[in-house]
Parts: sequence; structure tokens; C-alpha cells
Amino acid sequence: MSTIVVQAFITLDGVVQAGGGPDEDRDGEFEHGGWQGWYQAAEVADIVQDWESRTDALLLGRRTYEIFAGSWGVWDENAAGLEGELTKRYNRIPKYVASRTLSELAWKNSQLLGPDVVGAVEKLRAEPGGEIRIWGSTKLIGTLAGQNLIDEYRLVVYPLVLGSGKKLFPDGFPLTRLTLAENQALPSGILINTYRPSAGD
Repeated sequence: MSTIVVQAFITLDGVVQAGGGPDEDRDGEFEHGGWQGWYQAAEVADIVQDWESRTDALLLGRRTYEIFAGSWGVWDENAAGLEGELTKRYNRIPKYVASRTLSELAWKNSQLLGPDVVGAVEKLRAEPGGEIRIWGSTKLIGTLAGQNLIDEYRLVVYPLVLGSGKKLFPDGFPLTRLTLAENQALPSGILINTYRPSAGD
């Protein structure tokens, strides 16, 4: 059985939108793109590198897929450090995409999940394997959480309140009881929190 793991860079008020760059996602006239860069947090890169070494596949919504395909999908695999390592890994592993509007995918090793997203994800999860990683993709996460298909949330929590932006857990998110499995405080004030569904849920 595979494990579906949500990873997110998130603010104290739950915003996950466009942490990586000013033009990453301007939906809703979001003006705070690139907020991760406001922190000198090199230690986060080592943690993400460890996490991503366990990634056997990506599970993405349409918007996140397009962002990833336009970055990791075209960046230089020989780049130094984490960028090159993740570019190599992401190009080689399967990418499963939930979309009602895309009909074909240009990034290699990518495939559409089809109209029954929940059923397709249930099949992927039931297959032997390692971690299936979800980045971004907030609508997809809400759908899968409602069917108890998320096995773990790894949240990099920044000591920041933005006051606007897409949230990982917006109003209407399915009721979800979680247990804090791991916690680490970094010198920058960033918290690394790992949550898993509570036993019996």
C-alpha cells in the first residue's frame, strides 16, 4: 500500500498560496507572492530534500501541475543543489493529475486521473509503493480528505500572517481529527509539524 502525503509551506493564518515567487499564483489578486523568501531558512531545504528522497509519485491538481510543469518540468537537471536534484526526481517519477479541463499533458511521465478522481486515487493508494506526494492542490486535498485518503500532513509553518490568500484548510473543509506525530522548531521560528489521522477515524 502506498502513502498519500500532503506537504505544504503554510502561514499561521493557513495561507499556502504562492510562497515560492511573486508570479507563482496571482489568483484573487494575491499580492504577497514569494513570502517564503522573507525568511532566511536554509535549514528548510535540508528537510525538504529528505522528504523528497521518499517521493515515488506526485499527485497534483490542474493549477499546481501547470506551475510545476512550467518550472521543474523545464529547469536544468544539472543545476546545483536541491533544484537539480528535485528536477531530476520530478522528471522521472509518475505525475497523476486531477483536471476537468486538460485533455493532454506535455510533461513527461504525466497522466490524467480521469473523471473518477477519488476512485483513481483509491487504486493508486492500494498499490504497493512508497509516498505519493501532494503539493499545493488545495481543492484536490479537500476532496481526498473527505474520503479519508490523506495519510499524513507535513506542514512547514512560517511565523507570518498574510490576511489573504488560498488556504490549505478553508471554510467547508471536511471535519478532520489529527494527531501531532512529529514537531521540530527551527532557529528561524519556522515549525515543522507532521500530523496523521487520529486512530479510529
